[in-house]
Amino acid sequence: MNYYRSPNFNCSTKRFEHPSGDNNERKFLQITKVASEYFWRDYDEWEYKGFPTINPSKIELAHFSESVIWVGHSTVMMNHNGVTVLTDPHFTKRAGPFGFMGPKRITPPPFLIEDLPKIDIIIISHNHYDHLDRQSIIRLTKLQPEIKFFAPLGLSQILKSLGVKDIIELDWWQSVKYKNIIIHATQVQHWSRRSFYDRNRTLWSGWMITWDDFSFYFAGDAGYSKDFVETANRCGSPTLAAIPIGAYEPREFMKPAHINPEEAVKAFQDLNTKYAFGIHWGTFKLTLELMNEPPIQLKKCLKKAGVSQTKFKCLVHGEQWKNPFKNVN
Repeated sequence: MNYYRSPNFNCSTKRFEHPSGDNNERKFLQITKVASEYFWRDYDEWEYKGFPTINPSKIELAHFSESVIWVGHSTVMMNHNGVTVLTDPHFTKRAGPFGFMGPKRITPPPFLIEDLPKIDIIIISHNHYDHLDRQSIIRLTKLQPEIKFFAPLGLSQILKSLGVKDIIELDWWQSVKYKNIIIHATQVQHWSRRSFYDRNRTLWSGWMITWDDFSFYFAGDAGYSKDFVETANRCGSPTLAAIPIGAYEPREFMKPAHINPEEAVKAFQDLNTKYAFGIHWGTFKLTLELMNEPPIQLKKCLKKAGVSQTKFKCLVHGEQWKNPFKNVN
């Protein structure tokens, strides 16, 4: 499928490009150096024991309403005004092409995929294995075949191969109305790849979901850029934002693709969001910082910036933030 009409698609290279010009191209020696450092790293204690998890009961999940829950990594479930949204669903043991390859899950999901309530919408940010998980999608489409999927340009083919029947693809800054909400695909600085030969052949994005009285921003994966300010300018400031805080070392290598805690606070301020919580940490060992470092650093950065920890939270895996939609005026 071609996307020649997209302003973000380079017809010569047949790849999507971010306006910054940084498309996360890395030299072979850079990649092998970081891979070697990762392979020979000293394991920290959190890689062995994982993190505390709150395990909601089936009854609690069945009555899930007016809440947001961090399932782990970039998987978030939220409900408002009768619409339940799930982002980047990942419930399996590894983030890789096969069950025996890829980073191992350190902190298990707080509940089974079979225990999910009725999901209306699934949002996919991009095609990396820790965000688009094959087995999770296959299982979800068998359990709940009527789910509506929203994804960046180019992901319909793989999603259909996994059993998804109803997909809407959006380019950056496109939006569509669905039920009582408006869904916007927002520009973020990142990249895409699932094999050796498909780098940036599909788009990546953040997402803004807007109700009449509330809006939720899901950043997916993102390097720090002016995109957060532009998102607020184009879509309005969100009420609640899910902002990544982990997978950022070594900094020079990871900076274009992943924000660190200090940049997460800047993103919080750029978006002018009322509330936020950190995602993309403590679930998979993806990079070189200690696994417990992101929330520790986030607290320090919040204090330095004068932002209350009640405004930008670090939730426990499985923790439910009830009624973050109240008292937000």
